[in-house]
Amino acid sequence: MQTLLWSLVLIASVLAAHWGSDQLAEPLQKLRRQWGLSEAAGAAFVAFATASPEIGTNTAAAVRGLSDIGLGNLLGSNIISVPAIVLVSYLASRNANKQNREQHYLEVKLEALNVQALPYIIIIILAAILTVPKPWRGLQPIDGWIMLAAYFIYLAQAILRERQSSKKVRWQKDEILIALAGALGLAIAAYFIVTATENLVSLLGISQIIGGLFITSTLSIAPEVFATWNVAKSGQVTAATTSVIADNTATMTLALFPLALVSLQIKDIRLFTVNLIFVALLAIFYAAFIRWGKQKNSFELWEVLILITIYLIYLVLMIFVIL
Repeated sequence: MQTLLWSLVLIASVLAAHWGSDQLAEPLQKLRRQWGLSEAAGAAFVAFATASPEIGTNTAAAVRGLSDIGLGNLLGSNIISVPAIVLVSYLASRNANKQNREQHYLEVKLEALNVQALPYIIIIILAAILTVPKPWRGLQPIDGWIMLAAYFIYLAQAILRERQSSKKVRWQKDEILIALAGALGLAIAAYFIVTATENLVSLLGISQIIGGLFITSTLSIAPEVFATWNVAKSGQVTAATTSVIADNTATMTLALFPLALVSLQIKDIRLFTVNLIFVALLAIFYAAFIRWGKQKNSFELWEVLILITIYLIYLVLMIFVIL
């Protein structure tokens, strides 16, 4: 009964967190149009909102001394999100119009590679350098500040590239108040996400990092999957497909920051390294398919299936070798 209760609390909290992030996303979308940002650059900017559930969860985890939940959530969400979002974008775009059904591939703009995927790979490498080598293993405050600086460099390059003409937008008092309510709701939901995960891992007899990897992170991306379907179906394929990389970049930097401030020790370096390797593998394959696929700047069905296969290999490795 307690397991069911805390599972319901976790699901409700995740939904509330994403409701809060949605209220922040609309004002940021307006700023994107007002500043004339491209779709991929706009995805980097709007990631402040879309990655806020993970950032809020990790902040709450750090404050409560449950950083392993935050670390698991960070790694898990960066792994499962890539195959899930690309698959949903592929299916939604084929469902959107007859032309996409005939061409059998998901076409995105080149900026998805240059603005999003390549900087994301660099940030993953930076995270590995700061956390894996024995002399400075783990997360210290200096690592958090370095990753925070890396995010703002990434954001700056995204904004400065592919500038478009700005559009006039109208701001209303109500939407500002709703955005503030969303921020408050997000903070409260983040607290209960961590609390529910803490209780579930205790009841199930698993470690906090495993709870973050497979429980919190999996539920966290569910609302993003539905949002991606709607965005891709509306014809905004590049925005739908690149949003996952923008979210993951924000998660790898901004969501890592609170964990670093409390000096997180990595207790199981093998588990951490394997997860970081798969974060990097999915990012590299994502970029490679856009750059060198048979259809340039696109994902064919077999490429989508490879991303899913990588995730299935990760699951098998984790279940039968690492755990």
